Amino acid sequence: MNPPWNSVAIVGVGLIGGSVGRGLLARRLARRVIGIGRSRQSLDEAARSGAVSETSLDPAATAEADLVVVAANVGAIPQLLEAVDASVRPGTLLTDAGSTKASIVSAWERKRSRRRGRFVGSHPLAGSHRRGPQAADADLFTGRVAVVTPATATPPEDASAVGELWAALGSTVSFMSPREHDKLVAATSHAPHVIAAAIAAATPAAAIPFTAGGWRDTTRIAAGDAELWADILLDNAPAVAAAIRRIDTATARLLAAIEAGDRRRLVTLLSRAKDARDALGS
Repeated sequence: MNPPWNSVAIVGVGLIGGSVGRGLLARRLARRVIGIGRSRQSLDEAARSGAVSETSLDPAATAEADLVVVAANVGAIPQLLEAVDASVRPGTLLTDAGSTKASIVSAWERKRSRRRGRFVGSHPLAGSHRRGPQAADADLFTGRVAVVTPATATPPEDASAVGELWAALGSTVSFMSPREHDKLVAATSHAPHVIAAAIAAATPAAAIPFTAGGWRDTTRIAAGDAELWADILLDNAPAVAAAIRRIDTATARLLAAIEAGDRRRLVTLLSRAKDARDALGS
């Protein structure tokens, strides 16, 4: 069988972009994977690690692609999409892997009538605190959820085509609006990152040598890149703030039970939390 794509360009070949590239090549889903970035050193590493088959420092290299994936910090994605759209052949399919969607999709849609490419936003719910193409994993998306976020004017066949990309990389695909996506991931990803960072920051230095699995599991995501996460949190600020306020309310209830010495109430609250976590499975 012929690969679904002859040539795929990935703009930003870090952990996510590199994993897309490695997944495409490992599964023989593309004949060529062109890695595009700003750093020759990073691109050379991507080539050595098998994330791409060729590299370029010029966004105009996307003119050779049938599919373009922009995998960069959320603050840079709208500008990168502009540069890509100026270079691609008319009708080329574009997507991104940003952790927020409303601002990115809105920026594209404002100029939809003048676009050369066909863009559909997406977000694979996978990642790591590690960075760079050396951390890329062909199976990073296997068994994970990928969310595709078409705009109102997006043709259904374009949304389906982007969904097929993530499905081919092993993901379960879900479709929803950009704003619904941002609201949900604020609760499941963005606010938890803030809480993990707060726990790490609030832990006394003298206590660090005595941390064990609970502290390390809870704070693992706080090791993520601060610049990247600042962009995410500010871009989705209202939804993140609402999610943190809900956590504040739950924390206040637990604190009140502890301060009151109310064991029965404390067990009830902890049991509800356990039930919510257990529902996810392992």
